[in-house]
Amino acid sequence: MKNVLLRENLPLLHRFAQGAVLLAFDFDGTLAPIVDHPPDAVMRAKTRALLTQLAQLYPCVVISGRARADTMEKVKGVPMRAVIGNHGLEPSRGLPGARLLVKQWQEQLACLLPATAGVIIENKGPTLAIHYRLARAHPVVRQRVLTAVSRCRGARVVEGKMVVNLLPAQAAHKGTALVHLCKRLRCKSAIFLGDDDTDEDVFALPHQGRVLGIRVGRSKRSQADYFVASQKHVDRLLTELIAARR
Repeated sequence: MKNVLLRENLPLLHRFAQGAVLLAFDFDGTLAPIVDHPPDAVMRAKTRALLTQLAQLYPCVVISGRARADTMEKVKGVPMRAVIGNHGLEPSRGLPGARLLVKQWQEQLACLLPATAGVIIENKGPTLAIHYRLARAHPVVRQRVLTAVSRCRGARVVEGKMVVNLLPAQAAHKGTALVHLCKRLRCKSAIFLGDDDTDEDVFALPHQGRVLGIRVGRSKRSQADYFVASQKHVDRLLTELIAARR
């Protein structure tokens, strides 16, 4: 992986910024810092101001793991062209079936997972998230959660930062959502910024010079070609993209 903000890599970023390019962002850990209580996550004032400028220069979208209504509230006032929730599932026609499946998983996990302080099971409609950031002995709790969710039929298990996500196995994901948005908004290329394992569905897309994947935080396991060092560096990336367009 290469740091996209290094001087030798900025020309590539500026080339991508030309023409019909879509800018797509994850929310938690990308536009907003990770917090102990997910409902409390908000963008810094500077990030919001930069994103508002950016959305006036490029078509911009958010593709988040949060429920769509929740994500829309978080970016309210920013002129985004689209907001996609639940890891690419929302909106979609398959939501009723996904919600039924999630309800079954939730009932099953209520029996399989003993009550543990700091573990929160979040039903987001078409997906399920088990948060364990506030629990003690993270490795032990993580393994307990993974053992339980392995028994949930029809689930695709994707880990995140102190969270285990359950998605319907054959459902759309962030990668398919980005491809659909490019077609819908008539964009020939895209720049995507994300920080988590569910963002790998975008980073794994066949690039062919059309998708620039940038990860927040360097990772040897990531399929992204480029990275910014931390969430605090996102504002600098947004500033570079504004300068490239102007």
